[in-house]
Amino acid sequence: MSSSKTRYNRFSGGAAAAAIINISTADNINGNRMESTFGPTFSTVTPVAKAETSNNYKQHRRTPSSSSTLTYSPRDEDDMPPISTPRRSDSAISVRSLHSESNMSLRSTFSLHEEEEDAEPQVFAEQPSVKLCCQLCCSVFKDPVITTCGHTFCRRCALTSEKCPVDNSKLTVVVNNIAVAEQIGELFIHCKYGCQPAASGKPGSFEVDPLGCPFTIKLSTRKDHEVSCDYRPVRCPNNPSCPPLLTMNLEAHLKECEHIKCPHSKYGCTFIGNQDTYETHLEVCKFEGLKEFLQQTDDRFHEMQVMLAQKDQDISFLRAMLGKLSEKLDQLEKNLDLKFDVLDENQSKLSEDLMEFRRDASMLNDELSHINARLNMGILGSYDPQQIFKCKGTFVGHQGPVWCLCVYSTGDLLFSGSSDKTIKVWDTCTTYKCQKTLEGHDGIVLALCIQGNRLYSGSADCTIIVWDIQTLQKVNTIRAHDNPVCTLVSSHNMLFSGSLKAIKVWDIVGTELKLKKELTGLNHWVRALVASQNHLYSGSYQTIKIWDIRSLECVHVLQTSGGSVYSIAVTNHHIVCGTYENLIHVWDIESKEQVRTLTGHVGTVYALAVISTPDQTKVFSASYDRSLRVWSMDNMICTQTLLRHQGSVTALAVSRGRLFSGAVDSTVKVWTC
Repeated sequence: MSSSKTRYNRFSGGAAAAAIINISTADNINGNRMESTFGPTFSTVTPVAKAETSNNYKQHRRTPSSSSTLTYSPRDEDDMPPISTPRRSDSAISVRSLHSESNMSLRSTFSLHEEEEDAEPQVFAEQPSVKLCCQLCCSVFKDPVITTCGHTFCRRCALTSEKCPVDNSKLTVVVNNIAVAEQIGELFIHCKYGCQPAASGKPGSFEVDPLGCPFTIKLSTRKDHEVSCDYRPVRCPNNPSCPPLLTMNLEAHLKECEHIKCPHSKYGCTFIGNQDTYETHLEVCKFEGLKEFLQQTDDRFHEMQVMLAQKDQDISFLRAMLGKLSEKLDQLEKNLDLKFDVLDENQSKLSEDLMEFRRDASMLNDELSHINARLNMGILGSYDPQQIFKCKGTFVGHQGPVWCLCVYSTGDLLFSGSSDKTIKVWDTCTTYKCQKTLEGHDGIVLALCIQGNRLYSGSADCTIIVWDIQTLQKVNTIRAHDNPVCTLVSSHNMLFSGSLKAIKVWDIVGTELKLKKELTGLNHWVRALVASQNHLYSGSYQTIKIWDIRSLECVHVLQTSGGSVYSIAVTNHHIVCGTYENLIHVWDIESKEQVRTLTGHVGTVYALAVISTPDQTKVFSASYDRSLRVWSMDNMICTQTLLRHQGSVTALAVSRGRLFSGAVDSTVKVWTC
């Protein structure tokens, strides 16, 4: 049962086996928050090709018909239709549509999305990848950030929007997406002094100006170029009424300008003339002989202004500090009064508690005396101590974290799947050694399940491998999902496999698996599957769905809290699930009403297992906090905490009263009562 408790959040990013990754694709991709977990992850990475040239800008011919307008329909990446590439001129690219259904305009500009802020002209030399576009504003990312749901948006979009358009989760900025920002910075755009408003007159739309700057530059270096661009408009420094000039023409204009003022005009000289008369004037200007004295006076006056401004700042700072000190003093006085009041109350309460304790102690002494008397008289029988589980051994051999366990009771074999891409077969009856290591997967082994004499293993390589338990040989490989196979469970000669937003139902025909049906309508990765009697229980984001195994229809939905459901266990009377936020929820199996929430773990509850006897039922929970807990389902209390693993405990299995636990420390421990 516990072999199916594999968590998808370990599979949504890179490939490091024991790395602790902060991502969740709906807690990460489709959830309300990013979940912190451990282990390798898998996600789609879209590379964006950089410009072929290593230079920061280049010159080329342009035509005024060039435009940078895109049409884009925000969808899930997997549903994105092919991009049609239109014909382009020698320079800028015009893209009319990415698919026929969309009519949303994607502006290829970095916009602050505020009406009061003017957008800078921005025409891309080549079509930007749609992967570099924000799904909120439909524009190329501006200051891209990663949010708690795992998606990337513009910072302003993430701060001004409440919900993610993909999974409807709440948006909270987590960290800057430096990789995407660098890719965008490598895109080539036309210098803004080579652009003009589009002929269509559409606000915020620009096209290439054939008479403007002929250079294209990298977006990350546009400021450096535009500061020194020869086509940058400037004003004559002598007279603002002179016609507007380009930087390249300024030097020639200054030689011909008729409005050159004397450098001492601020002291009262009224001379205005051209370059020739300017040089003649300097020879006779009465202020020229005093220029050193005037300059020293200016410098001294400037120093005094700076000192005065500094003094004003110091005075403002001291006033602010004085105000804060006054507020702190008032607050301290209030706190002191409050503490005195609390101290008085606590003193009175302690006095009452002390008197009650003395009364209880007196009653206990009387009861103990009574029990001793009965013991001496031989009335009481023998005392049955509580069952205590102890670690009896450790299986060592894996080269990476252990993610799943499965027991073959007929032959007393234990199978363990690991990040080292192998499955180890352990003898749990005689030799207690590894009998064989099964190799065949190209990814982490995430799920194990046994049906008859067949072992089924699911992996991050998206396949299911069928193994013959008698020969311990691989007999078949099935490409099961487009995403990692997170969990497996079998029932009624069918195999159920869980992955991203889907459960596939397979008919078992010998060594073959025939796809029977795909169960959809799931909001997240399916991390936990349990089959009990005629029902299948599946866990995803804050939801447990109950399916009729015969009709393969959903018959009930349990809503829970605490983030994604990582594990499920079913007893004779209860449905139990472990969640991301350290909680264990318990429902009545008949009424489907939640009856209790068990607390105690300080990390995500990754696995659950059940041991039932005619007298009692115990549920075992494994957590990210490196502990296992034993819960009595009679009174819903924790009766024991097991602490022997050196890493997060990720998998559980039970057989013949024994408990097996696998962990990130690469070991499997055996617990007995």
